[in-house]
Amino acid sequence: MAIKRSHILLAIAVAAAAAYGWMRFSEKPATSTFLTAPVRRGNVEETVLATGTLKPVRLVAVGSQASGRITSIKFKLGDTVRKGELIAEIDSTTQNNDLRTSDAALSNMKAQKQEKEATLEGYQKTLARQQAIYSKQAGSEADLQTAETNVNTTKAQIAALDAQIISAEIAVETAKAELGYTRITAPMDGTVLAIVNQEGRTVNATQSIPTIVILGDLSTMTVRAEISEADITKVKPGQAVRFNLIGERTQSYDATLASIEPAPESITSDSSVSSSTTSSSTSSSSSSSAIYYIGVFDVPNEDGRFRTYMSAEVNIVLGAAKDVLTIPSAALGKSLADGKTAVRVMAADGTVAERAVETGLNNKINVEVKSGLEEGAKVVISEASTGSKSDSRRGGPMGF
Repeated sequence: MAIKRSHILLAIAVAAAAAYGWMRFSEKPATSTFLTAPVRRGNVEETVLATGTLKPVRLVAVGSQASGRITSIKFKLGDTVRKGELIAEIDSTTQNNDLRTSDAALSNMKAQKQEKEATLEGYQKTLARQQAIYSKQAGSEADLQTAETNVNTTKAQIAALDAQIISAEIAVETAKAELGYTRITAPMDGTVLAIVNQEGRTVNATQSIPTIVILGDLSTMTVRAEISEADITKVKPGQAVRFNLIGERTQSYDATLASIEPAPESITSDSSVSSSTTSSSTSSSSSSSAIYYIGVFDVPNEDGRFRTYMSAEVNIVLGAAKDVLTIPSAALGKSLADGKTAVRVMAADGTVAERAVETGLNNKINVEVKSGLEEGAKVVISEASTGSKSDSRRGGPMGF
């Protein structure tokens, strides 16, 4: 019985070992699957993305320096005006009266001067007679001195009147200017973009100049693009610009970056340039927000396609390479000590080897290859390991 039992245990052990070996060696070996892309010829463009706003190249708020009721507005929204054309009129009754008063004061001063000049002429004749008499020792010295005093006094009075006449002339010119302010004319050629105050409304120019209309020169539009501080070091005037409108993404327009403003617009709220506590707190709160610098460029607008305050997606071209070897940016590996980059390349037999590649422009999608690869070669973009165990439903002897 003992011999039979040992034979049974030995058979069980052998069966278990056979089952384990069958399962172990029936597993398929793990393999790596590579996703590759060919080296191709193409164009690579590296850009900086910014958000822009379109404004007229000249934007003017036309206001009134005269107080009074607006009696007429000569144009409607969207009308085109020429420089010097009458835009609006203010009730000029008060200004006309001031001009008439100033004219009357000037005429009075001139009449007084004429009177004094006539008096001076009489005193001069009297002085001449007194001098002749006194020279013959026939008159008194007192009469001669009185005649001289009268002449000198009248000359001084005429000089004072001359000064008063100058003051009166200035008053007349000021009154004429005030009267002219009641006729508001266009300071430039442009389009009426807004009518701020309508006919019949009374405006008060004592504290500030009230705006009547807003004019804009729409023949050329200025794009003000917000460039983040992370990108501003790469951007400089003279670089090519391409932009499209938010509502017209399929159509792009080309321009050239004209200038970059030296400070962000938030500088106006800096506590260093404002003594108010409000602006100081505003500066403190805004210091943690993103900083944007303004890049400026102009675009022609003869057909009126661009409208005021439209939004634009702006691409500032940092560099462009045409008809060069390119690979996906995802294929780039680690940076090497000599400035090159490691790239894995799959050979025709499926083996993968690492190469040092000199790269150029990189727009985060494709990268320019200057050396190290040939057209048509396959570069590895990603790798996935795969393995397949034996079917779990396949049982061995004794349930293994």
